Amino acid sequence: MSDLVGQYFDAAVAHLQRVRDEEAAGIDAAAELLAAAVADGRRIFAFGAGHSSLAAQDVVYRAGGLVVINLLNVPGMTGVNVMPAPLGSALERVSGLATATLDLTPAGAGDLLFLISLSGRQVMPVELARHARARGMHVVGVTSLAYPGAVTSNHPSGTYLKDNCDVVLDSKIAVGDGELSRPGAETTFGSVSTIVTSALMQAVVAAAVGKLADRGVTPPLFRSGNVDGGTEWNAKVMADNRERIYYAF
Repeated sequence: MSDLVGQYFDAAVAHLQRVRDEEAAGIDAAAELLAAAVADGRRIFAFGAGHSSLAAQDVVYRAGGLVVINLLNVPGMTGVNVMPAPLGSALERVSGLATATLDLTPAGAGDLLFLISLSGRQVMPVELARHARARGMHVVGVTSLAYPGAVTSNHPSGTYLKDNCDVVLDSKIAVGDGELSRPGAETTFGSVSTIVTSALMQAVVAAAVGKLADRGVTPPLFRSGNVDGGTEWNAKVMADNRERIYYAF
């Protein structure tokens, strides 16, 4: 195994251990909001632009996941499926897309939005967080607090995602999103942001499931479709929660 492979895994493990130790209180606070939203029949959404969308998608419609978490799909923002790919980056800087998209959903006061943005500096996440809170929603931001102060905000308010949330989870990712360097390579490489951000999201879900179970509320969970009976189980649990899911009907 090359030294770079070992360095990469060491960096990933170190980041995971750090967020486990340092973000415990934030994870618990986010899990409390999620558990309350599930128990109270509220609507729950997750959003991330570009590669940040991967962590949002990871908690939507998946084995072991809560059935009632929905992906907020802003056109051109989810992943790198828009062509040409740089258009997605450009759209993050366009004002109005976030507010228009949220206004066309049934989201309202008391509902919950998980908003993922590594830098937290672009127009889209800041505008979306501000608009969600103006509508009375709770917002959990997953971002890196290394970026504010190191890079400028692109939002007219001069604020970052961190400034417009009820709870902030810090992924601890360094500015530049690369853990490795090498002579001959002109920039850093070896990102662990997706691993760490997805782990934070899954940790929040896991803690919320525990809170619900402790309160005597059965968590609405998916089973794997690759085990016997899984498909039938999932069809039933989606039907039971159809009023709060927007990806199946």
